[in-house]
Amino acid sequence: MSAARFTLDQPPFAGLTGAGVRVAVIDSGIHPANPHIDAPVSGVRIGAAGETDGDFVDRIGHGTAVAAAILEKAPGIELVAVRVFDRTLATSADILARAISWAADNGARLVNLSLGTANPARAALLGAAVADARAAGTIVVSALESGGVTWLPGSLPNVAGVVLDPSCDRNALVVELDATRRSIRFFASGHPRPIPGVPVERNLSGISFAVANVSGFLARVLEADGSLREVAQLDRALRGAAR
Repeated sequence: MSAARFTLDQPPFAGLTGAGVRVAVIDSGIHPANPHIDAPVSGVRIGAAGETDGDFVDRIGHGTAVAAAILEKAPGIELVAVRVFDRTLATSADILARAISWAADNGARLVNLSLGTANPARAALLGAAVADARAAGTIVVSALESGGVTWLPGSLPNVAGVVLDPSCDRNALVVELDATRRSIRFFASGHPRPIPGVPVERNLSGISFAVANVSGFLARVLEADGSLREVAQLDRALRGAAR
């Protein structure tokens, strides 16, 4: 395995904003009126029976905070909310799979999943949705491991899996490439943007924001090279940048 460390002011990220890259945030929705959501937002709600409507407004705040963390790194993205949570951070694997496929079918270049399931019985269902996304040229970014728990779909092939690394600066990213297994893992800080007057230890933190930070980084990469359509291509692009 080999690892490379990047920062926002270093190629292939420097000077980019994610302009023109559509990023779908599958979560509790996004509240467009939040002051940290300084970008247009479109979106959809996917209900328990798989029905869809336009009510993507966040009621509990998690998706909004995740989207704000992505926007800090990539303020030029096209932001799409895919709401799968209502009043609690709970949904089914079936709805999650539908959400991934919906995002891919609707032009998302990146899908941010600051969530996951530890149930191995859901691997085939979520793997099929990841395959649909890959076929559409959509890259899924998802939690891989936290607190000793391995998550799906972040641990599946062809997913940009994210591991929380407390040693990472918020503006740094570590990429671990395993040529033998043809896998790529990202290590990132679990802190979103600072809140003025609030000590860092009292701010939000966790794997959700590590995933969001990686999505922001990768949106910049996709702006720089619009031909990148899957995780294996990110591997090559980042190896080239590391050299």
